[in-house]
Amino acid sequence: MLDCILPKERHLFKSFFPKPKLFFWSAIAWFLVALVAWYGFVVDLAPHLSLITPAPVEEGADASFLTLEKVWVYQYILLCAFLFCLFWFFYERNKWYWWAVVGSTLILLITYISVQVSVWVNEWYGDLYDLIQAAIAEPGSVELSNYLGKIISAVYVLVPNILLLVVNAFFTSHYVFRWRTAMNEYYTANWQQLRSVEGAAQRVQEDTMRFASIMEGLGSALVSSVMTLIAFLPVLWGLSKEVGSIPIFGELGGGLVFVALLSAAFGTVLLALVGIRLPGLEFNNQKVEAAYRKELVYGEDSDERADPPTLKELFTGVRGNYFKLYFNYLYFNVFRYSYLQFANFVPYVALGPSIVAGVISFGVFRRVLDAFNRVENSFQYLVNSWPTIIDLMSIHKRLIQFEGAMTDPINPTVDTVPQ
Repeated sequence: MLDCILPKERHLFKSFFPKPKLFFWSAIAWFLVALVAWYGFVVDLAPHLSLITPAPVEEGADASFLTLEKVWVYQYILLCAFLFCLFWFFYERNKWYWWAVVGSTLILLITYISVQVSVWVNEWYGDLYDLIQAAIAEPGSVELSNYLGKIISAVYVLVPNILLLVVNAFFTSHYVFRWRTAMNEYYTANWQQLRSVEGAAQRVQEDTMRFASIMEGLGSALVSSVMTLIAFLPVLWGLSKEVGSIPIFGELGGGLVFVALLSAAFGTVLLALVGIRLPGLEFNNQKVEAAYRKELVYGEDSDERADPPTLKELFTGVRGNYFKLYFNYLYFNVFRYSYLQFANFVPYVALGPSIVAGVISFGVFRRVLDAFNRVENSFQYLVNSWPTIIDLMSIHKRLIQFEGAMTDPINPTVDTVPQ
């Protein structure tokens, strides 16, 4: 994927990130090395190397964030993030280092914290629903103070997480604008070579903003999906043992994981096939819109431009492309919404035998449902992001054509753009 987006380290990345292709591949490689090291031997070093030793926690208390292993993994992740930033500080520190390298790392750390909160909430809901089931099954067995105390315990985790999400949203907005600023500075510095490209003003003013925003959103969503899988796959695998038999799979270990994987893979392949024409149509849509807008702008300064016949012809092109786009999105959305709706019933079908047999509690059912949905949604990254990816591909094509004007100012076409 990175080779397709960064075939020649385009300046829409290079203007912001230091050596983009190496930067992104090094981030992936460092993540895999850290992951293997953690499960290989680092996890067992907590009693010897952890800087913080949490106090013993009473059994049954909501303390997922206070166990020795949790505190140790947080320290380990901070250390790995620091070493990654330190490497790029000395190896290739560019003008935007603090935003591109440190800022990206900070966003990933906040994403990881949000995933850990989701894991804690999954356990909390399981305990809460078991408490509710016990109270309903045997009136008077659960005191109101215990019930309300269970609910209040969520405040200690959720309120700080809300504040963190607010700060992250604010920081991300500045992060995206810095990326846009980097691209804007590069393109305006080469404006004399780029000004003749159709829709040049739009590409500098609008496309750079949208590209940075969409890339940050998709990148964060991808990382969140990967982290969610790492956090929830063991949870769902363990819960599969309590569920027992699953339709089609039977007593297969980790059966719920395979059901989620197959469901998401089916939807991903389906939508990739039915939406294959959409990126090209989105790209053409921006071309005809740019031509129409450019003629209107010329008409503001010259009486000889933007005459009704010319505008009618240009708008006819706009209308024709939009109608093609609407038709293609019509059948694409039929498949997309149908799949997403029916996918909601998959966990209920998978849990059917266990529910009927009464082998799981309501709390376990709630935990399985939440963990399954999170794992399935992570596997469905492409399904959920497909319309946004289509928009990104269109913007990416336009910006690559825009940069092509600097190497071939006479004929900057999209024919050389990788598909």
